[in-house]
Amino acid sequence: MKRILSIAVLVLIATFTFAQKKATKLAPKKPAAVVATPVVDTVKAPVKTAKKKLKVPPKDGFYARKDIDSTEMVPLADVREEDVFYAKRIWREIDLRDTVNSALKSPKSRLIDVLISAIKSEELTAYAPIDSALNEDDSFLNPLSADSAAKSALGTAEVSNNKTGTVTTVVNDFNPDLFLKFRIKEDWIFDVKRSIFEPRIVGIAPLKFNEVSKQWQPVFWVYYPEAREILTKKRLINTNNDASTLSFDDFFIRRLFSSYIVKESNPGDNKLRDIITDPRERLMESERIKKSVLDYEQGLWEY
Repeated sequence: MKRILSIAVLVLIATFTFAQKKATKLAPKKPAAVVATPVVDTVKAPVKTAKKKLKVPPKDGFYARKDIDSTEMVPLADVREEDVFYAKRIWREIDLRDTVNSALKSPKSRLIDVLISAIKSEELTAYAPIDSALNEDDSFLNPLSADSAAKSALGTAEVSNNKTGTVTTVVNDFNPDLFLKFRIKEDWIFDVKRSIFEPRIVGIAPLKFNEVSKQWQPVFWVYYPEAREILTKKRLINTNNDASTLSFDDFFIRRLFSSYIVKESNPGDNKLRDIITDPRERLMESERIKKSVLDYEQGLWEY
């Protein structure tokens, strides 16, 4: 009996499975979906042309010429007042027409260009060369504005307008050939703590020839310790070696210039030209003062 029931169940399952497969085959097929083909633009995009590379300029020489803008200023030793056993103030003049000093007027690096450029950009302070009584003053007490310093150095001219009848004061064009001398104010000191006798430059002033007085006069004064920050970073054209990295500060600190003394500290505050009229005798007196200062150093030691 159980065998008969099992056979009957298997027949029913087989019949049901066959019916499902037949129904699936007879089911109608769904229409295929139409896919829209995108319209392709036949116009070609413009082809970008490669930019031509800029040609690297050739190296000017066999080595890379570098500036010295990154050079740091070497500080001078501090000198205490109680350590100064001897001091002598000297004023010198540097004539750029001398071959030794010609580097200061090189068209590629002029000292006057460096000073005026720093004053105009207010990196450096210029001081008046005369006081309220119209006497020469080098004590750095009266600072000048950038415009006033430019007017003092370059000079001014009055331009009249015939149409309006007005007169305008304008600053003259810069002419570096007018500044052929510089005056230096320095102290020769003997530091007993370090046992060194050395000069310290206090100030520097460009000179311009005055057609009225027929004398070379300072147009402004610059405090040298302040100017060292700028002069250290400006390269000096060395006439003997193009590979040199000397700066303007090196030129003054190492005493590479040629000069003559025009004044020493004295009770009457007189210059040599106020005492001696003959130029030859003034030069001889200048050499005498220079020798007396150097002889003081020699007299300090015993051999």
